[in-house]
Amino acid sequence: MSKKGFGKFLGGLAIGAGLGILFAPDKGENTRKLLAKKLDELLKRAKEIDIDEVKDELLYKVETLQAELASLDKEKVKEMALKKAKEIKEKAEDLYKYAIEKGTPVVEKAADDVRRQALKVVKEVEKKLDQKEK
Repeated sequence: MSKKGFGKFLGGLAIGAGLGILFAPDKGENTRKLLAKKLDELLKRAKEIDIDEVKDELLYKVETLQAELASLDKEKVKEMALKKAKEIKEKAEDLYKYAIEKGTPVVEKAADDVRRQALKVVKEVEKKLDQKEK
């Protein structure tokens, strides 16, 4: 946050506090004294603020949040990919079992080839996902 932007922020706080005090049901003199006291407190606090520290903390929080969102996305993608790989593996196994059950050697061979290729693809996907995690 720039000094100019931070100044606007503090100005807004002061105006808000001032309006709240001015519209409070109290005598004018008491209200002005309270307003002056609150403005002095605000000024004192504003002078104590380390703008670089606030900036660094904001950047840290934003970067942390971005990293967490990115890892969440990676975890979801990995979970979905592994689930889909498992489904493909099961379907290939079912196809192979069905071909054996029906006793057709030509279909059985083709189904076995599909099953083997599906297992190979699933393993490659799992390997790539594990490598991306590291």
